Amino acid sequence: MDPQTVTPQNADERIVYKAIVYSYLFWLVGALYIIAPVIAWILFCRLLVKKLSYQPASTISLTLYIWLLGMWVMLIALIVGHLEQSLGIAKLIKSSIGWAKGWALLAIFPVIGCLDIRPQVIYRACCQVCKHTVILLPIFVLAWLLKLPSTLYVSPLSIIGGPGPEFFSLSLYEIDPGSGIPRWRLFTPWAPALGMLGNLYFIFALQESSRRWKRWGVIGSLLMVLMSQSRLALICYMALFGYFSMLKFVRTPLLYFILCPIILATGFVGESILNKITMTIAAVKGARADSTRVRQSLADIAVERWWNEAVMFGHGIVERGPHMVEFMPIGSHHTWYGLLFVKGLVGAIALAIPMLVTFVVLLLRIFTHPLAKVGMAILMLLMLYTFGENLEILAYLFWPGLIILGKALIDPPTAPSHLVDTKQ
Repeated sequence: MDPQTVTPQNADERIVYKAIVYSYLFWLVGALYIIAPVIAWILFCRLLVKKLSYQPASTISLTLYIWLLGMWVMLIALIVGHLEQSLGIAKLIKSSIGWAKGWALLAIFPVIGCLDIRPQVIYRACCQVCKHTVILLPIFVLAWLLKLPSTLYVSPLSIIGGPGPEFFSLSLYEIDPGSGIPRWRLFTPWAPALGMLGNLYFIFALQESSRRWKRWGVIGSLLMVLMSQSRLALICYMALFGYFSMLKFVRTPLLYFILCPIILATGFVGESILNKITMTIAAVKGARADSTRVRQSLADIAVERWWNEAVMFGHGIVERGPHMVEFMPIGSHHTWYGLLFVKGLVGAIALAIPMLVTFVVLLLRIFTHPLAKVGMAILMLLMLYTFGENLEILAYLFWPGLIILGKALIDPPTAPSHLVDTKQ
């Protein structure tokens, strides 16, 4: 197939392709938050129909079943937490709907990878979004220069319900309260989320077969990271660049000849390196001192209240924090602290086990299964962002990565016994 002409070939591919390519259009009408859960459950039902009617579809692997079980346990923790805290049926129904639009997607989209959806279609669609970002960039910069309203409107679709109005608003730019300089979030709810999406698109751009589209993808994804001005996004971008660079040479003896003297030299200047790393970390935290302080306070409150009030199943719902954390939800900006506070130890384990199993499976396949390298990069991205974001809230944005992750977890086909070479 010509790398310049990657087009959807079936209904599943068309649904996924158009949902990604039309991201900016859905953002304009405030439907982006709604599209992902709808697609997830529709395609999940299509997969179930294919399985029940014995139509062609990849076998759901044990790792994918672990993801399904983990997110099911998440729902059980939510229900028990509501019952223990006596929150009422109305809040339980609302939280269950939130689970279907958040945590459930972390299992459903990987399972959807069992459908006949080629990774190349997702790579190309994301590169097209990067191209749209580059083209639209002057408009967003001009809006800031002309001092236009930062937020034009909030879509009426917000009546459906969501984490907040920012998920349905059309924002041209925003001013960082600490530094006073502009930053952009484009079609995401906040700037750091744009940085996360930029890193995901960077992973996909590197897999693109067309040089032209790869250039669009790399440039557009880098712009997203820079426009977000997110510290975590920059760190993640450099980590991914190093990861893919190392993979090219990991099997060549030259790499180890180069690493040996470097490791020896590190032994002599190790203390100096550690001091510089410590200073760098302090500088990164000091870049937005107020933000770092608020995040740390949110974490402290979440852990203290989890340990003293609801260890096993958490508090059931998110609660608003005090004035010292600018009234932000307790446990926000951190997946693990948020899980401990809302769903307790059970919820944290329900996410930790699937992620750990996925890491082990991908590590064992990384040199034999080409898609495992991409899957490991996506898992690295998710793991890094568990320390800076709440994954379930942003699942409606990074769902293309979940589909690719699911494809990487599908058990590779084994050769028939009569084709296996038994000569030794």
